[in-house]
Amino acid sequence: MSGSSIGVIFSVTTFGESHGVGVGVIVDGVTPGLELCKADIQAEMNRRKPGQSDITTPRSESDEIHILSGIFEGKTTGTPVGMVLWNKDMRPGDYSAILDMFRPGHADFTYLQKYGIRDHRGSGRASGRETAGRVAAGAIAKKLLARRGVTIRAYTLRAAGIQCRTVDYDQIEKNPMRACDAEAATLMEARVRELADAGDSTGGVVECRIQGVAAGLGEPVFDKLDADLAKAMLSLGAVKGIEFGAGFSCVDMKGSEHNDWMDASGFSSNNAGGILGGISNGNEIVFRIAVKPTSSVSVPQKTIDKSGREQDIITEGRHDPCICPRIIPVVEAMAAIILEDHYKRQAALHG
Repeated sequence: MSGSSIGVIFSVTTFGESHGVGVGVIVDGVTPGLELCKADIQAEMNRRKPGQSDITTPRSESDEIHILSGIFEGKTTGTPVGMVLWNKDMRPGDYSAILDMFRPGHADFTYLQKYGIRDHRGSGRASGRETAGRVAAGAIAKKLLARRGVTIRAYTLRAAGIQCRTVDYDQIEKNPMRACDAEAATLMEARVRELADAGDSTGGVVECRIQGVAAGLGEPVFDKLDADLAKAMLSLGAVKGIEFGAGFSCVDMKGSEHNDWMDASGFSSNNAGGILGGISNGNEIVFRIAVKPTSSVSVPQKTIDKSGREQDIITEGRHDPCICPRIIPVVEAMAAIILEDHYKRQAALHG
């Protein structure tokens, strides 16, 4: 296994490199007869593409999706859906000066240790550009889930040390931080610009809320729903942690406080985040991920080269000073992929 695929029945395989010819995805297990067109996919691609504001990378990519297979006369055929985005604004020369050096925070060193060879052009497969294929696949999963009444919303809850105090879904697409609080979004944006001007970056917390998921999804013991969602989120290069429901705050709670009591009307709370024993319980699924600061910064740093010699390094190029706004559609896509796969696995279980 190459580690480029996820899913059992609804399966997704991505391919391509950041500064190569293009990036793309193969989606297998798509329900036949689903009405699907380029516009359905492109709407999600536009949310992820670079150059959306002055606090994202200025790399100029239209991210126009090209559907190669699996759709005929506006409907899915049940065969693999192949999609590709051709890279237009590649600048591999931006990395020629650091060809033999390992960039701090990047996968340069580990890729070389694993494969004995690495693509120095913007991290190759380790680049955030790889996630474009995931978003394309997630658009299909989202459309399938919509027929089941499932909605997925992710947003920036915290960034640059600034916390949202309210959660207003209507604000998410109205500010460049995709924050759920308009006042906090303004403060975040100002701080991110300040850091970008200094050549530095910042991280944050993204929260995801999923409504309408039926009870009973999840495959104990090793494919628990929360375990698969966690794997999907941690497969994103910028994500360093995840918590569900009450999350790490549960360590300071009593069992009687953390338990979600039940009565005839349902659960009285949702400290479990909608998943019990690895199986969805019908509550809203809630999780939060920790997004690290962007590794590519233009402040001087210390590193070594391939010969082990100590070097000073400055990473040039076009990079997001905060990844949170553009990772949000990726988070939603990965959640959708996992959920659609588990819906199909549940259907297979019950025949």
